Amino acid sequence: MARTVIIEEAGGPENLRVVEKPVGDPGPGEVRIAHKACGLNFIDVYQRTGLYPMALPAALGMEAAGVIEAVGEGVTHLKAGDRAAYAANPPGAYSEARVMPAAQICPLPEGISFETAAAMMLKGLTVQYLFHRTTPLKAGDTVLFHAAAGGVGLIACQWARSEGITLIGTAGTDEKCQLALEHGAAHCINYRNEDFAARVKELTDGAGVDVVMDAVGADTFDGSLDSLKPLGMMISFGNASGPVPPFSVGVLGQKGSLKITRPTLFTHIADGDTCQAMATQLFDKVISGDVTIRIDQRFALEDVAEAHRALEARQTTGSTVLTLG
Repeated sequence: MARTVIIEEAGGPENLRVVEKPVGDPGPGEVRIAHKACGLNFIDVYQRTGLYPMALPAALGMEAAGVIEAVGEGVTHLKAGDRAAYAANPPGAYSEARVMPAAQICPLPEGISFETAAAMMLKGLTVQYLFHRTTPLKAGDTVLFHAAAGGVGLIACQWARSEGITLIGTAGTDEKCQLALEHGAAHCINYRNEDFAARVKELTDGAGVDVVMDAVGADTFDGSLDSLKPLGMMISFGNASGPVPPFSVGVLGQKGSLKITRPTLFTHIADGDTCQAMATQLFDKVISGDVTIRIDQRFALEDVAEAHRALEARQTTGSTVLTLG
């Protein structure tokens, strides 16, 4: 049996329950992993609230790190006793242990702790596909990154700096802006005090940015389009403020033949070999020191509802992990 966080109906944090669930043995292509730490992400909120519908009851959590306890037939890249980490479907990472498909579970280098791995897999792999798999980016390019002091944002700030890309961030307080600057943002705009699109045009001498990376959604969408240079790329990869309302595709032509995409991490990691290669680049960034993973909040598994409330209230910075005592 393993303590596992589930929901029986969509709704608020109060719907999160910790229950005992049987774990069982892995089948072909599966492993059983005992978790040491689990990561918290906005996708968990989207699933809990029903924005991303799930068959209920359902376990939650998309990333964790721990030790492989057993492997099923056909699994060759992992063995019992290996340290490992993942961000992958199906949900269920908020647990002491689980059985799950092995293809997206990555061997964890000794130089990276379980907590660090649990805090970085989903966020770091997201940054990897944003910078390397969505649209061509090169040294000298400029990107606008919303929520730059969050878990994904602080990784993105450092990733951009390590590759010579100018990152303009946004955040909701001066303190969060300072945090983004300390992690490699060239500029950071407090969107509560300034019109970020107008400020972006000032910072780019009227040109606009090459790419916008926007996980905020409804609140920032129009301003994000207005921040792009002609032929620029809008990457909408989250909905923290709610989903983007329907819009006329003709707007993209009017604003300069813009491009727009709505990717998900899980499309990019669907192929196991691709997932492993993406993780290797992420691990190299962390081990080299180019990227440091900042964990600013830790909650016990039983306090998962409190963790969700803090995340939704935008009271968090960096990454948040659930610890397993």
